[in-house]
Amino acid sequence: MNRVIVEYAKLTKDILDMLIDKYPDGYDYSDVISFKNAKGETVKAVEVKTEDTHYLVKISDRLENAMEEYAEDEEFFDDNDDFDVNDLED
Repeated sequence: MNRVIVEYAKLTKDILDMLIDKYPDGYDYSDVISFKNAKGETVKAVEVKTEDTHYLVKISDRLENAMEEYAEDEEFFDDNDDFDVNDLED
């Protein structure tokens, strides 16, 4: 099984869909996974899974904003265009 760390800037529409499905009311402290990266820095993330991959999505204010915006208006993200999280405002 693959384990992939995803930062906000690399967030895809598919991963965002999984986050919204798993955490429809937002994530809780008990959902957060903490670990040390190669630089010895503490990283906090939430996990979503597919059949072959575990995604650890780093937590940030921008992630929370994107989840809220997407949950409120899924049509905001056109299926024909690549979703660019950098288009969302903080």
